[in-house]
Amino acid sequence: MPKSKVRKKVEKQRAIAQVEEVIENEAIESPSWLAPVMVANFLIGLIWIVIFYVSSTSYPIPGIGAWNMLVGFGFVGIGFSLATRWH
Repeated sequence: MPKSKVRKKVEKQRAIAQVEEVIENEAIESPSWLAPVMVANFLIGLIWIVIFYVSSTSYPIPGIGAWNMLVGFGFVGIGFSLATRWH
């Protein structure tokens, strides 16, 4: 005797539910290097900007002047981009 259409739908729904359950159970982890590199970039950027202000715009790199701010914020931006990948 042929199976009913309702039984086929129920079997298909159970199979889909099992696949979704397996996907949810898999833990997504960040690589171990991500958090230290992220924090290091935040700190380097912060220290770079503080040194720039404390030295009256002559350090960390004397020749580039106000572009030191861009370098400092560049490090901070890299830190934020890494923070978006952290789970």
